[in-house]
Amino acid sequence: MIRLGICNELFEGWDLERVCRTVKDLGYEGLELAPFTLAPRITDLPIWRLKEMKGTIQDSGLETIGLHWLLAKTEGLHLTSPDSSVRAHTAAYLIALAEATAALGGSLMVLGSPKQRSLLPGVSIHQAYDHAAQVLAATMPAIGALGVQLCLEPLAPSETDFLNSIAEARSLIERVNHASLVLHLDVKAMSADSGGSVTELIARYGEQAGHFHAQDPGNLQGPGMGELDFGPIMRALTASGYDRWVSVEVFDYSAGPELTAQQSIECLKHALASSRTTTKHSPVY
Repeated sequence: MIRLGICNELFEGWDLERVCRTVKDLGYEGLELAPFTLAPRITDLPIWRLKEMKGTIQDSGLETIGLHWLLAKTEGLHLTSPDSSVRAHTAAYLIALAEATAALGGSLMVLGSPKQRSLLPGVSIHQAYDHAAQVLAATMPAIGALGVQLCLEPLAPSETDFLNSIAEARSLIERVNHASLVLHLDVKAMSADSGGSVTELIARYGEQAGHFHAQDPGNLQGPGMGELDFGPIMRALTASGYDRWVSVEVFDYSAGPELTAQQSIECLKHALASSRTTTKHSPVY
């Protein structure tokens, strides 16, 4: 069954206990964490502190979903760098992130981080695929052994020039060929995907996805806070067979964290309730 979570960077400046209490009271079941909200680097946090955070989340009645924005606000890390030492450091850091994910009680990581994967000067798209595949192949055995899935996120051309479509992401996933490397779906990214409409892409790839992010692609606020109708989206997701987390991830915080979180979950709950009246795997129009 689809469960609803929210990403913590929306609650900028709040302590973790307050975030958890607010999120739980609004009806969410899970909390997704951005590493840069916890420490400059995840490796700055000792294991006892990670376990303490896990306890805070669990004591509130929530589950830790996992981590996203994995490489954001870091220096010296890059997925497609031509420098082998940079790639080695990036691989090691991804493993450290997976170790932190497990310590926090999470089970997935979303690899978006557009600035840390975009093509660097002199690197061709083919070389970038080679470099990315090398990094991921080096990390996936350790990540998988921790019980963590790495969800590869296609992003719009306005954000990066590497992996701009689901088809491109799937090509890299198939090349690495590890069961714990899976696809991530994001409403904003799918809105810019040349492979079809959002609902068409969900119908085609929803069952393969390890995770799903929801936001309004027009104003970058939460679901239900813009013009996009989430009814067809949640119907398509349910019909596809997807049965994991849907996390609210917003980029415009101007409405404030509490109002954004409240309106988002109200929209998604309404859309989900409507979607469950549709027979599973029935056509989506």
